[in-house]
Amino acid sequence: MPERRDHAGIAALSLCEAMLLALRDNAVLPEREIEGILRDAADTHANAAKPDADQQMHRAVAQLINGILGKFVPLQGR
Repeated sequence: MPERRDHAGIAALSLCEAMLLALRDNAVLPEREIEGILRDAADTHANAAKPDADQQMHRAVAQLINGILGKFVPLQGR
């Protein structure tokens, strides 16, 4: 059974994704800015190099963020 913090993380991820989509759809931020935000976040986790860092967790987070990125970047642009 997932821990309570897992539920909070999933809720936070869903809210952030919805806000980024709304910012794009309402022309508050251009798609390239949102793409940059997501790429920076994914890269931060993908490159987490601290010896005590949970590498598996960071890789999983990077994969989740890259999945969200796929909703913003057309397939031909990747």
